[in-house]
Amino acid sequence: MKKAKKRKIDIAVISDTHLGTFGCRATELNNYLKSINPKILILNGDIIDIWQFKKRYFPKPHMKVIKQLMSFITSGTKVYYITGNHDEMLRRFKGFALGSFEIVNKVVLDIEGKKAWFFHGDVFDVTMQHSKWLAKLGSAGYDALIILNTAVNWIGNELGFGRISFSKKIKNGVKSAVKFINNFEITASEIAISEGYKYVVCGHIHQPEIKKIKTDKGETTYLNSGDWIENLTALEYNNHQWNLYEYEKDILFNKLNNTKVKDEELIEPEKTNSQLFEELLQEFNITKFSK
Repeated sequence: MKKAKKRKIDIAVISDTHLGTFGCRATELNNYLKSINPKILILNGDIIDIWQFKKRYFPKPHMKVIKQLMSFITSGTKVYYITGNHDEMLRRFKGFALGSFEIVNKVVLDIEGKKAWFFHGDVFDVTMQHSKWLAKLGSAGYDALIILNTAVNWIGNELGFGRISFSKKIKNGVKSAVKFINNFEITASEIAISEGYKYVVCGHIHQPEIKKIKTDKGETTYLNSGDWIENLTALEYNNHQWNLYEYEKDILFNKLNNTKVKDEELIEPEKTNSQLFEELLQEFNITKFSK
């Protein structure tokens, strides 16, 4: 079967993939990554979910995403890893660079003479700043909701019904959630305008968006890459414009999405230290000395 031609993109932005959690849609994410050939790839936070990470759970689809990201780096694609709140441990490595890969807290790029400001967005989250334990508790509840939602959607698919998103309904139906999202967008945009940025690109709130925001001090374009838990979205800049990629509206990948993952791929058995060390020796082409 002939492989589909990869789409060339100037900039691709993904965020909130939450690798290492049950809710991560890694198979769909890997399908998307394999379909593009970006000059710049921005991983805008919460890529690996260190908060919820469990050493016994990192299935093959999640590992395939890591391998695909590595292939971008080795092929020369500039990859920025912007730290988020769920992978905040990486902030101690800010400034680390290896080849075309770099760990940062924010990125400012010149895009055809216009400045674009990229950052995750948790810096605006008061809960994160003052009550981290509460934020983690909320994260655990969100993960439980996603697991329940996944089970319901599996049953729905078997019965021929469409997908539903509990968290979307909650966010769109609760006034405080809507207010928080609006405040987030306005705060980010006001700072961007004051700094002269024509684009401000965030993640964090799992709410994909592209819109212009005006104030009495100017105008900017606010963009949010969404997530790969419920929305399955990314931002793409190509042919002088930004677009919001939506996986579930992609006809080709809707077909691919019907391919079920084998049960044995879901959870990898934990390897012993001796097995891991043996793999390390093989990687460095070192054989054990016989006693």
